[in-house]
Amino acid sequence: MTRRRKALIAVVAVLVLLIAAVVALGTWYRPMLLTGTGYAAHNACAIHFLTGRDDPETDLPPNPLVPLLRTEIDDSEGWARSSVLGVAFAQQAWVSEYGCAVGDSRAAGSEYSSLVRPAEDRPEGVRLPQATGVPAEVGAALDRAAGVEGTRGLVAVHRGELLDEWYADGFGPDTRQLGWSMAKSVAATLVGRAQQEFPDADLDPAVTDLRPEWTDERAQISLDDLLRMTSGLEWDEDYDLGTPITQMLFAEPDMAAFAAAQPLAHEPGTFRQYSSGTTNVVCDLLHERTGLGPDMADQLLFGPLGMTSAVLEADASGRSVCSSYLWATPRDWARFGQFTLDDGEVDGRRLLPAGWMEYARTVVPAGGEPEPYGAQWWLNDARDGSPLRLPGMPADAYWASGHDGQYIVVVPSADLVVVRTGFTPSGTIYELGIEDLVGDLTRAVS
Repeated sequence: MTRRRKALIAVVAVLVLLIAAVVALGTWYRPMLLTGTGYAAHNACAIHFLTGRDDPETDLPPNPLVPLLRTEIDDSEGWARSSVLGVAFAQQAWVSEYGCAVGDSRAAGSEYSSLVRPAEDRPEGVRLPQATGVPAEVGAALDRAAGVEGTRGLVAVHRGELLDEWYADGFGPDTRQLGWSMAKSVAATLVGRAQQEFPDADLDPAVTDLRPEWTDERAQISLDDLLRMTSGLEWDEDYDLGTPITQMLFAEPDMAAFAAAQPLAHEPGTFRQYSSGTTNVVCDLLHERTGLGPDMADQLLFGPLGMTSAVLEADASGRSVCSSYLWATPRDWARFGQFTLDDGEVDGRRLLPAGWMEYARTVVPAGGEPEPYGAQWWLNDARDGSPLRLPGMPADAYWASGHDGQYIVVVPSADLVVVRTGFTPSGTIYELGIEDLVGDLTRAVS
C-alpha cells in the first residue's frame, strides 16, 4: 500500500470519526437544542403576530446558543421558524386566534389570525378614569423606576383611577407585553370564576382524583395542592436548555399532559416546589370540567373585565398555557389587579365567590421554598410573626410575578395597583426597585 493511499485512508477515518462525533453530540444535545429553537420560534411568532413589533431578538435571553439561531417569518402562512445555523433542529410556531403554538402544523380547529389590529380598529374596553390632582411624587417615583435597565412599562392605579404611566421607546398603552408567570395569578382567578359560573363542576380546592391516569399516589393531589405549588410532582423550574420547564414550553404539544406525567418526589401537600407545570394542570382541569375551549379566559374573565388586549395562548393541543403565555397591555394587567383588589366585584356584580381572594392570599405552611406564597400569588406577610418579605412595602401587599421582571403589586390598604413590565433577565424584585416604587407610591397617595 502506497504512502499516499495510507494517508487518504487516515483522512477518511478521521472524517468518519468526526461525523460520528457530530451525530452523537447532536443526538445527545437534541432535546436541549430543540428547546432553544422552540423558544426562538415561539418568541418570534408571538412578537410579530401578537404585538406587531419587528425586533424579536431583543427578547431572547443571554445564552451561548442565541448567536447560532436563524429565524424566518412567513406572513402569508402565519408562522415563524427557528433553527441552528439555518440547517438543524428546526422548530416552527404557528399563529392562530389563540396565539402562537410550537408544532408541526397549526392546531386542529384553529385558523390563521394576526391578532395585531390597526389603531383605529382597537376596542377601547373599559377605560381607566384619569385621576385628578395627582401628587408630583407619583411621577418622580415612576421616573426612578423607569431608570432600571429593561423597564418597558409602568402603570399606577389608585382607587380605580389611572394615576400615571410610563413607557419605553417602542412601547405604549396599546402594546401587548408578555406577563410570563403573572399568568399563574390569572389562572387562580379563573378557578374562582369557574366555581362561580359552573357550580356543578366540582372545583372545590379540596377535590382530589383529578386525572384518570393518576391511579397511584398522585390521586391524593388536590386542586388546593396544585394552586399552592405543593403537589409533590417532581419539577425543575430553571430556565436552562433541556430542563422540564423549557421542555414543556418549547417542545411539548400537550403541556399539561407532560407536567401531569411527572412522578411524585414528595407527599402531596407537604413540600412547596414552584412549578409552571402544575399551573397548566390546573387549567387543563378547568377545560375538562367546564367544557370550555381555548377561549375559556375570554369568556370567564377578559370579556367581563373589558381586557380587550388580553390573549392567553393555547398549546398545540388547544389547551390554555396558563403558566406563562398571557399577553396584555400594562393597563389591562392593572385592570386585572384592580379586579382582585375589589374582591372580584365589577359594577356591583360579584364575579368571584365571596372570600376567594382571602383564600388566595392565605399562606399554608409547607416545607421546601420558604417565601410566603398563597394560591398562585406571592405575599409580603406570612402572618406567622416572621419579618415581612419586603419591609419597604405595606404588610398586606401581594403580587403576581413573571420571568424577566414582570410584576403586578396590589396594596389593599392603600387602594393601589402598580404594574411593571420589561425585559430584565435574572432581575429580582429587589434589584428592579419594586419595593422602593411601591413604598414611594403608597406614601404619595396616603
